[in-house]
Amino acid sequence: MEQRGTAMRMTIEAMGAAGDGIGRDETGRPLFVPFALPGEVVEAEPGPVRGDGRAATLTAVETPSPARVPPPCPHFGTCGACAVQHWADQAVAEWKAMRVSEALSRAGFRGIDVAPAIPSPRNTRRRADFALRRGANGVIVGFHARGSAEPFDMAVCFVIDPRILALVEPIRRLMASIPALRRTGSAMVNLLDTGPDLWLRTDGPLTPADRGKLATFATANGIPRIAWSKEGTRDTPEIAAQSGPSFVSLSGVAVPTTPGAFLQATPEGEAAIIAAVLDGLPKRLPGKPRIIELHAGLGTLSFPLSGKGRVEAYEGSAEAVTALQTAAGRAGLRVKTTRRDLVRQPLLPAELKGAAALVLDPPFTGASEQVGILARSSLPRVIYVSCNPAALARDLSAFAKAPGWRVEKAVAVDQFLWSSQVEAVVTLARSP
Repeated sequence: MEQRGTAMRMTIEAMGAAGDGIGRDETGRPLFVPFALPGEVVEAEPGPVRGDGRAATLTAVETPSPARVPPPCPHFGTCGACAVQHWADQAVAEWKAMRVSEALSRAGFRGIDVAPAIPSPRNTRRRADFALRRGANGVIVGFHARGSAEPFDMAVCFVIDPRILALVEPIRRLMASIPALRRTGSAMVNLLDTGPDLWLRTDGPLTPADRGKLATFATANGIPRIAWSKEGTRDTPEIAAQSGPSFVSLSGVAVPTTPGAFLQATPEGEAAIIAAVLDGLPKRLPGKPRIIELHAGLGTLSFPLSGKGRVEAYEGSAEAVTALQTAAGRAGLRVKTTRRDLVRQPLLPAELKGAAALVLDPPFTGASEQVGILARSSLPRVIYVSCNPAALARDLSAFAKAPGWRVEKAVAVDQFLWSSQVEAVVTLARSP
C-alpha cells in the first residue's frame, strides 16, 4: 500500500461478500473498494472507518485484472442491483462457488469441492420490484441507485426478461396519470404463464377514476391481473383489475398464484435447484418412501419430489398452502400439505421418524429454530437449499457439531446475474 495525497495505491487481495474488492489501508485495516477486482493494482480514496473496515472510492485502475471486461449495461455503477458486471462470467461463477465452500468451512465442513456456480442466462429474470417516485420532472420507474434509497430512471436492463422491461415505460406513463401516487410507491411484476402479474403499491388511495385507468392499462398491455395495496402496510392486496386467471406452471403443474407470490428468480435457476435436490436423494429408496419438505411455498420442489415418494409439505403461508394443495389435488400428486409456522413450531424428532429424507428450503434468514432438531434426529439425509451463505454457515454448524453427519455434495446456483448473491443445494448424509 502506498499513499498519494488522500488517495491510496494498493493491491486488491480478494473479493468481499458484497462484490467489493478488498485492499488494506496504512494500518492494515480492510478497505472495501467497489468495482475493483482481485489482483488489480488500484488507487482508491478511503472513506470513514465503519466497524472493522473502511469504504473507499475507486479513482484509478493501474494494473487491470485479465478477468476485467467491459460492463454491457450503461446503468452499471449507478444501479444498485449489479455489483460485478465488470468481471468475466467464469470468474464470477468460481467466486460464487468459493463463497459456498467458505460457508461450509465456517460451519465446520472443510475441504468440500464446489463446482463453478450454474449460471442463469441474460434477460431471464422473471421477477422485478420497481421503485416509483413522483418528482418535479415526472415519474421515475426503476431500481434503487447504488447505496441509496432513491431510484433512477431505467432505460435498459440485461438481467430481467424483456417482457418485464417492456412494461417500464407504460408503467411510467400510467403512474404519471394516477393521483394515488403522491410521491412514492412500487410496482412488482411476476412473469407468469398467463402473462405479467402486476402489484402496485402507492402512498395514496385509488380513486374510481384510477381503477378505470388500471383496467384499461391491463387490457392494453396483456396483463390479466393488477393488484393494489397501500404502501407501507401489510394489508392483503386487493384486486383492482382482472380479465383472466393468473397461474404459473411448476414442473408441468398449473398453480394459481396470489399477487407477489414467491417464484424462483429464473426458470434456469429453478431447474438447476430441482436437479440438485433430486440428485441429493438416496439412490435406493424404499417402497413408498416418505419425504418431508419444509417451507414448501407453491410447490417448486414438492411436485418433482412427489415422483420419488410421498411428500409431506409444510408451509406457513395460508395462500401458498391453498394454492399448493389445489394444484396437487388436480394433478393427482402424492403431496400432503400442512400449514404450520415453522419458526414458532418447528417439527419435533417424533414427527421426523421414518422419513427417507428431508428437504429444507428456508427464507433468507435461515432455519435456526429447526436445524438443531434435525441434526439430533434419526433422519438419514437432509437436503438444504440456501439463498444466504451466512445463514447456511450458521445453520449447518449444528450438523457439524452433531455426530455422524457429512456433506455428501454441494451445488452452487447463480440466479442473480452479476450480483453478489448465490444459492446452494447441500446434501447432508449420516456416515454409515
